[in-house]
Formats: sequence, structure tokens, C-alpha cells
Amino acid sequence: MKKVIATLIAGLFATAAFAQTPAAPAAAPAASVPAKVEAAHTKAAVKADAKEAQAVVKADAKEAKAVVAAKTDVASAKAEAATTKAKAHHKAKHTKAKADAKLASATAAASTPAPAPVAAPAAAK
Repeated sequence: MKKVIATLIAGLFATAAFAQTPAAPAAAPAASVPAKVEAAHTKAAVKADAKEAQAVVKADAKEAKAVVAAKTDVASAKAEAATTKAKAHHKAKHTKAKADAKLASATAAASTPAPAPVAAPAAAK
């Protein structure tokens, strides 16, 4: 039970650290990535981390409950918890990869220069 409480408290501290906004740089030139895209990327990554942490906490709690209920079910509960943790990690990794890809495409779109306007020919008098 102490591990579960410690994990929950650590999760709260981790989410509080991610929730704080970083200080703006002193001289930031025109951003190559729109702020909304960057915020969406950060939000997706934090959300994936939070979901993974929540799944790990649930798996640990389920394992602890099984230990208390019966010592014979511990091996199966540990195996199930390991599987659940692995699935949560994989899902979080996939979500982060999607967010990174979305950020990369937005960065590429922002870094490509706009086409130069075509000048109209002068009208003859």
C-alpha cells in the first residue's frame, strides 16, 4: 500500500511539473512553429504520460489487491500487471510518436517559404 501511495504522490508531482508553463525566452525571433501546434504537441505528450502513469498505478493497485486477497494468485496478477504496463507503455509511445509526427509536419509547413507574388504586366497606353 505504501508503494501505491508513493506512486500516486510522485504522479501528482510529475503532473504539477508538466502543468507549469516554461519561461519565455528573452529574444524569441518569429517562431517557426505556430504556438497552437506546439501547445497541442505538449498537451498530447503530457496526456500520454498521464494515461501511462494512471494505467501503471491501476496495475500496481490490482497486483496489491491480489496479494492481499490470496497469495496463490500473485504470480498471475504480476503477469497480468506486467502485460498491462507493457500495453500502457506501448500506447503512450504510439501517442507520443503521433504527436511528434504532427509537430514535425507543422514545423515543415511553417519553414517552407510562401511563393512570391507574380507581378502584373504594365498596361500599355
